[in-house]
Amino acid sequence: MQGDELRFYRVGNVVDAKTPALIGTGFGLQVGLLLSGAILTETIFSWPGVGNWLIHGVQSRDYPVVQGGILLVASIVISVNLIVDLLYGVVNPRIRHA
Repeated sequence: MQGDELRFYRVGNVVDAKTPALIGTGFGLQVGLLLSGAILTETIFSWPGVGNWLIHGVQSRDYPVVQGGILLVASIVISVNLIVDLLYGVVNPRIRHA
């Protein structure tokens, strides 16, 4: 093999190997950003929703509402990250026994 062919072969393998991890991890991380963006959007446009409910709870110092909202958002983020990790184990069998 010549130098250019070998370099292309190595880069192609790295891209193919990293694609499921990048897609899955990227999706899992985007959920947290999506929820924080929803809180901001609901506050700006006065839309009813969990974000607006959470902001009103903070402003009125309603601690059970704030704790429940944070618990809800955290459990959604953790659940999505767990699902992404489990699906990555299904897609890439080498990662199952690690």
